[in-house]
Amino acid sequence: MPSVYSDPAVRCRLIEFLGGDTLERATATYVTPSDGCRFDREQLRRPADLDQLLSSELDLARSFADTDSLLLHLDIEYVNFDSPAEAFVDPWRAFDLQEPAVNAIQTLLLEQGIRPLHLITGQGHHFVWRVRRDSEVAGRISALCPAPELLDSCVERVPAPFREAIDANAQRGFAGLALLMEYLAHRVKTAAAPLSKIPVTITAVQVEPCTTRKREIVSIDISEYGDPLHTRMIRMPFTNYLKPWVNGMARSLGLEGQIPAFRAIPLHEIDIRQAIKVRQVDADVRDLARRACVRIPEQSAGTTRLLDEYLASPLRCFHEFFHADRHDPRERWHETYDRTPLETLPPCARHLLVWPNDLLLKPAGIQLLTRCLLAEGWHPRHIAGLVRSKYENPAFNWG
Repeated sequence: MPSVYSDPAVRCRLIEFLGGDTLERATATYVTPSDGCRFDREQLRRPADLDQLLSSELDLARSFADTDSLLLHLDIEYVNFDSPAEAFVDPWRAFDLQEPAVNAIQTLLLEQGIRPLHLITGQGHHFVWRVRRDSEVAGRISALCPAPELLDSCVERVPAPFREAIDANAQRGFAGLALLMEYLAHRVKTAAAPLSKIPVTITAVQVEPCTTRKREIVSIDISEYGDPLHTRMIRMPFTNYLKPWVNGMARSLGLEGQIPAFRAIPLHEIDIRQAIKVRQVDADVRDLARRACVRIPEQSAGTTRLLDEYLASPLRCFHEFFHADRHDPRERWHETYDRTPLETLPPCARHLLVWPNDLLLKPAGIQLLTRCLLAEGWHPRHIAGLVRSKYENPAFNWG
């Protein structure tokens, strides 16, 4: 049977998601195999190379960076720290547990007048919309950028073929979006947590066993906004979802025959339980592609309302307090952060600083250290500076 990728309707939908009506007019900066493995700059391709990637039956993602727009992306997913494959083995339960968070997102966005594109992936939901880069609201978001002096170093790390598109202006907009999306994530957590059977967290912070006796959460994952723009991507609808196989999880857990093949799809005129079935059937995926537009919607008016709400919030006051100070300069770390007194910290926090690789790569480790140092009277910007100093110290063999 022909591949889903050979269907003309599927190809048209992929081009829509890339921001154009032809590949030559696509506004996405690049296309790449998706996030089942580490970011690899050698695998970034121009949108014009889409057909070559499709012929390889890969799972695919488009760049977060866009030449025409700032993209806004809210990602929620089910995470089980004891059974990492749970969302693939029992997707009905995993998606049912996310319903309070999904309902909260839809209600909050509707209140602002934002109608996003709604996609489902292997473990959760993506809500995507955009504002034009030449719009007033995009300018206001870019003006939120807290550290413009760092943008040149971000641009220097962009692969040369994409440096013109992912420039300082694009980086500035992405940095402003990080603050706005953090605000939205807190709003979602506040609304969803009281109604959820399991903890709702911002990023995948490890938890103790909850009422289900499992260490499981619904994660509002905004961690992408902490990375350089050029490394971030969004999984494309109607493409293969290969993450459990690419990262080796299916094989290591002996589940290769228990996880069905499926695609990421838009949630269009079907509910979540229907979607779980549709995404596994090639004919149904093709049919959905013939009637479900996946062009990322422009939502400037609603995003303006969301921005105004953020600017009047206590979180905005905290952000201003945070960025009012600066990290100690690198040349002074040997006499500041490197000399952090450990004897006043509890043993667990001391252990994190002595052995940061890989404990300080985990949200739970950063959270624990932050709480301990706040109790010691540290300014939060210097807590971030201390963590940065560990990340940039080659003695810890980061690779």
